[in-house]
This record gives sequence, structure tokens and C-alpha cells, in this order.
Amino acid sequence: MDQLQSIRAFARVVEGGSFTKAADTLGMPNASLTKAIQQLEAHLRVKLLLRTTRRVSVTPEGAQYYEKTQRLLKELEDVDASFGALQSRPRGHLRIDMGSSTASLVVLPALPDFLERYPDIRVDLGVSDKHVNLIGDNVDCVIRGGELTDLSLVGRQIGSASWVTCATPAYLRAHGTPRHPSELEEGHVVAHYLSTRTGRGMPLNFERDGEKLAIHGTRGVGVNESSAHVAAGLAGLGILQTFKYAAAAHLASGALVPILEQWQPAPYPFYVVFPSNRYVSNRLRVFIDWAAELFAKLD
Repeated sequence: MDQLQSIRAFARVVEGGSFTKAADTLGMPNASLTKAIQQLEAHLRVKLLLRTTRRVSVTPEGAQYYEKTQRLLKELEDVDASFGALQSRPRGHLRIDMGSSTASLVVLPALPDFLERYPDIRVDLGVSDKHVNLIGDNVDCVIRGGELTDLSLVGRQIGSASWVTCATPAYLRAHGTPRHPSELEEGHVVAHYLSTRTGRGMPLNFERDGEKLAIHGTRGVGVNESSAHVAAGLAGLGILQTFKYAAAAHLASGALVPILEQWQPAPYPFYVVFPSNRYVSNRLRVFIDWAAELFAKLD
């Protein structure tokens, strides 16, 4: 049994959900692929896949084996890619995780440019405001905002985003337009962004002439996902503080109105983060460089 070939065959079935698709991508007969996986299961003495006439499903043991062998395949791919002609033509599979507004408003609209530059790289995006376990979740890197605190991770700052504090015209007509951040403590409602780590509402930060203020105000609603957070502000559920790029279209249309513009907090840094003990493949390196180009354009 060619164990490496069998592992690759198994991985293609898991990713494609089909023996036929896997055989096509590997350029091997369906019968040969089936035999390779049967030999692998016999070698491991465990059932990896459940196959019916309609579908293929992965057993719990198969899912665990897939996750662990994917790391081995990627490391082998990285070693291969560091030699010869592959060095100038990055290829392989990238798994990247980022927040929802970052994905939908910054990265995904520009991703065709990256894939045009590097057509041999396949990208999977995990989209969530929750922080993932880079090692446990088998992720190559994450794009996250805020200062780095985990010493087991390495981060490269790729840019920063400006903030905007805003509300709907209807909200401001009903509650008035605040002239000072302290006015948010009484007579106003805040649409809070909830920390995915603690579940607590994040304060609205303000800075002017060296004076810094952190205002919590009265919570109207709390939301723990960035796109929904903007939607809460658009619904008139309170004053919103978010990244300018996340609200740009709504500010331009007049659906949201900026307030307290003289009280501008410091820009929020964004990083590409990956484990400190992980080999930085050529494909990850070109993605980081591309992301730095992209985020340098953020307002």
C-alpha cells in the first residue's frame, strides 16, 4: 500500500464529498481510489467513510484522521514548494479565518485579484467574529484587529482602520445630537458590540487633544457579530461606533450620520496572525504580502 497516496485519496473524498470527484482530481480510476481507501481502513483497522448509493459521509474517526493528516500533507507540500520551480509559483491550500465585516467588505471583493495572481492557490475562508484556535482548527492564519497578547502567536501588522461614531437621522431627531461624549451617559441609547471573549459590551472610545474617554452608556441592544452590529445601528437601535469601512456605504447614502467627529479614537491595528512554530509557506507569505497591500488602502 502506498500510504501517502491513500491519505491523499481519502482527503480528496472528504473535501469533494464524492469518490468520483476525488478520482477525477487525482487522475486515477474510481476503482483504484476505492481500493486505496479500503487498504487505508484495513491498515488503520477503523472505518473512515460511510458510502451509500447517494452520498459519502465521514465517520467521527475519519474526521479526526482527516484533520491530523491534513497537517502532514500541508507540511510535505510546504517542503516540496520550497524547492525548484515551485518556489516562483506558489500553490496549495490556504485556510484563513477573519471577522465577518472584514471578509465581506474588504477581503472578498478583492480576492479575485489574489487568485488571478496566484491561480494555483486554493483559499478557504472561515468567517466569524469568534477567535479560533489556529492549531486545533488547522488554520494557516487569521486576520484580526487589536493588539497581540498571545506570545505563542506571531503577527504582522498589515494596516489599521479608522472609527466612526454614528446614528440614524430618525434616532438623532428623537434623542438629539450629542456634542460631547459624556452626553451618551444619559438620554441616549448605545448599540453595543459584545466581546466574543467575555460577552460584555465594548465601550465607545473617544480621544481629543490628549484626553481619552471610554463610554458605556445605556445599552439598547448588544450584538456579537460585526455585520449585525451595523444592522442594529441602521435599525435605529442606538448610537453605533464601528469601523469607517463597515459603515462607509451607509454614511454615503445618509442612512447613518456621523457624530462627535472631533472626538476620534486612535485607528485600530489589523494583523495577520499565525502560530510561532509554524513554517511560513510560500503561499502564506504571498497572501500576507497581498493582505498588507490591501489593508494599506483602508481609511
